[in-house]
Amino acid sequence: MSLKLGKLIYTGKAKDVYETENPDRVIVKFRDDITAGDGEKKDILQLKGYYNSLISSKLFEVLEAAGIKTQYIGLLEPGYMLAHKLEMISLEVITRNIAAGSLLRRFPFEERQVFEKPIIQMDYKSDEYKDPMLNDDIAMALGLITAEELNDLREITLKINKTLKDFLETKGIILPDFKIEFGYDCEKNIVLGDEISPDTCRYWDIETWDVLDKDLFRQGDSGVMDAYKKVASMVLDDEDLKKWGLNEI
Repeated sequence: MSLKLGKLIYTGKAKDVYETENPDRVIVKFRDDITAGDGEKKDILQLKGYYNSLISSKLFEVLEAAGIKTQYIGLLEPGYMLAHKLEMISLEVITRNIAAGSLLRRFPFEERQVFEKPIIQMDYKSDEYKDPMLNDDIAMALGLITAEELNDLREITLKINKTLKDFLETKGIILPDFKIEFGYDCEKNIVLGDEISPDTCRYWDIETWDVLDKDLFRQGDSGVMDAYKKVASMVLDDEDLKKWGLNEI
């Protein structure tokens, strides 16, 4: 399918979603915008959308191969992903394998404490309410999801976590935590959507534990795009690197 953008139907902090000629499909554009602190800190980093789209497409392919339904169809070109249209659920599902970030500000865990079992946290996706943490009763009272769907969501999330952890470890990357979003497809199946990138995941080098994600931007450190490029070069195979000309950048 050629890259032909239809009507703009959604604009987020770092991505735009466009209609296509097929009402059940959309094109997701990965922009170079980067934000932190609920959008209070902003910048534009050249090629961020390029790298995030390559990383996300590869990880979606890994999950699809493991039998996990995603909205991903294909990468039309770097920065533009063809996807199934979803009715998004207003939940951010966060999986934590190692204590980091806001978890340390809220609870008395030790920094980089490795959890025996992954922690699944759900937040209400709402800029107005600052994405507060939810429990099951609140999520259901808000009408966001049913009890059965919550159980399904946890089961899917645990499978996603194991699949990503196992794959990334073979590439030399630790996965401390990540945030994902789900939606309903045209048949009302719960499907993984959004992106899986250094914007939404923590990635650490498996040997040095160096940060390779948006935490560098949050902390005001340099080398943000060097880290994103490194993640892309680590997760993509040689054929993908050649196809998208990553070695030439």
